[in-house]
Amino acid sequence: MKVCLVTGASSGIGMATALDLLAAGHVVYGAARRVQKMEPITAAGGHVLALDARSDGDLEQAVATIIAEQGRIDVLINNAGTVLHGAVEDVPLDLARDQFEVNLFAPARLAQLVLPQMRAQRSGTIINVSSIGGEIALPLGSWYYAAKHALEAFSDTLRMEVKPFGIDVAIIQPGIIRTEFEDQTSAQILEFSGDGPYRQLATAMAKSAEGGLAGGSDPAVVAEVIREAIESEQPQTRYPVGWLADRLLELNRTLPDREFDAMVTRVAE
Repeated sequence: MKVCLVTGASSGIGMATALDLLAAGHVVYGAARRVQKMEPITAAGGHVLALDARSDGDLEQAVATIIAEQGRIDVLINNAGTVLHGAVEDVPLDLARDQFEVNLFAPARLAQLVLPQMRAQRSGTIINVSSIGGEIALPLGSWYYAAKHALEAFSDTLRMEVKPFGIDVAIIQPGIIRTEFEDQTSAQILEFSGDGPYRQLATAMAKSAEGGLAGGSDPAVVAEVIREAIESEQPQTRYPVGWLADRLLELNRTLPDREFDAMVTRVAE
């Protein structure tokens, strides 16, 4: 039985992970802004915490509460995230900075907060939910991909630093998953880039995104992999999971850059 904190637990991968871990007998704290959406977690015997990833005070309070109530924290699952679409030229930089605040700096701050306890107990696991976008990049998503690339580099460094203290760090790389995370993709693309010089690409990608989740995997498949990583004596450093994850990562790693560019922009031709 491990004491786990799951951020972004009000829906999608976070909710599925919290429920899966509870079913496996772990102590789970789900954290999110939308506390009312986390009733299934309390119904399953878990705990819920109000948490805005942009608030340092909320991050500190969440970790302090768990340690006060349980005496320890064994697992941090950094799942909370946000997404931003639009051409580089069109997206305001304040929104780009917010991508890094939520997708990089909040996970980093939570890692800082849990590490003293994990070092003291000489054990712990930090799971950072990235994306296949932590390795690949597609048009009209620069700031999201940049933040996820940064999260993976951060995780790689962190893994090496904390290994001597018995702490593991693993990266989860979901592919196409059916969640509400991408519900506003088409509208967002068109809002920022639908009328300007990138309108041809934006219109084509917005249309493609409208049906893009049809073949996506259920969030439960990601939750199962996260549990596997948590319960493993030596977790893998990366776990690609879900529809198209392995395939797209393989293409990105093997194709020359310009061939990959041509493949993913063909939708606009």
